[in-house]
Amino acid sequence: MNRLRRENRRQVVSDLLLWVVLSIFVTAMGPDPFVDPAAFAMVTLPRVGLAALAVLVGRPWPLAALVLLLPLGPWRFTDGFATVDLTWLLPRRDVKILPLLATSPFIIWYAYLTGRRMARLWPAGALFCLITAVGCAVVLVQGGDLALWVSMGTGLVGTYAVPYLLGLLRRGLLQQRRQARLSVEAQARLRERARIAREMHDSLGHDLALIAVRAGGLEVAPGLGPAQVKAAGELRMAAADATERLRQIIGLLREEAEAAPLSPVDEDVAELVGRARDSGMSITLDLAPGGSSELAHAVVQEGLTNAAKHAPGAAVAVSVAPHRVVVRNGPPRSRPSARSGGLGLAGLRERVRLAGATLTAGPDGDGYSLAVELPHAGEADPRRSGGEEPA
Repeated sequence: MNRLRRENRRQVVSDLLLWVVLSIFVTAMGPDPFVDPAAFAMVTLPRVGLAALAVLVGRPWPLAALVLLLPLGPWRFTDGFATVDLTWLLPRRDVKILPLLATSPFIIWYAYLTGRRMARLWPAGALFCLITAVGCAVVLVQGGDLALWVSMGTGLVGTYAVPYLLGLLRRGLLQQRRQARLSVEAQARLRERARIAREMHDSLGHDLALIAVRAGGLEVAPGLGPAQVKAAGELRMAAADATERLRQIIGLLREEAEAAPLSPVDEDVAELVGRARDSGMSITLDLAPGGSSELAHAVVQEGLTNAAKHAPGAAVAVSVAPHRVVVRNGPPRSRPSARSGGLGLAGLRERVRLAGATLTAGPDGDGYSLAVELPHAGEADPRRSGGEEPA
């Protein structure tokens, strides 16, 4: 019974109006109440009652509305959508194609709703078999003329089958649209997860690397006792282990998704280098005017993080210009304690690609160099212009 309740006043009003209009059409099909009141009461009033029940159950169960409106189906052949001449086949000229009654639009509507709302096919198939049986019986009762069979066939197809198939098509299109929307939302969630993973790897990995650098400096600092040196070594190893666990967690978060746009940074390149210097790294900075940017910040952060993890104690040279960023470190002074995960450089490579720049990274003499060529102002993004992406 709850499904028969209307969700709002608008549905109640629309269904009342539908019943009123349907009742008017049903009345127009029956006997004149002023000429033959008895026939009107016996024929039209029951039909009006059927119309009321059909409208009541038609919203949640359109198939039930089709069953209730079955007596008002296209069982008359006096009027039709078209009249054709079939003298080449039949001795008839006025064969009605798609018989139309006053109630036909309402039946067509509920047939469409049946296809639109019902997921299962067999109930509609069973009903259409019943409707076909009724149509055959009507034709046989009226003599079984071939013209009647033509009219009945077109009536059943046009009144029931075609609207139902249109409803099925509409339901399929809506399902595809919903699946596409869900797919877009899922991809957006994956991109957000990838963005969070990238930022966690870049920022936390950088901070843990600086902690390891500070701990390594304490290990060789003069004036410390054996216990303090041991504690500093344990701190350095703990930072390395934490970096490895972070890499594993980030590996779970990073999905195959398109990289998201760069997010704003809270500090510029100079502040980033200053924090690394304060942790004990030996860094020289050549910062040209206008060189600090979000991409430059990401490049310098990744270069310093890799130098701190894989080349402890090495001298690092940072050069930032408007169109080129280079981070180069010399040979390490002690054995690295961190393992390479490769996620930071992979994420940076994707950032650089999306910005239309080029990245080169690899051994440089006895050290390692990370360089990015930034696009000049006004250069087209190769992804948008259809050109080749940089290798």
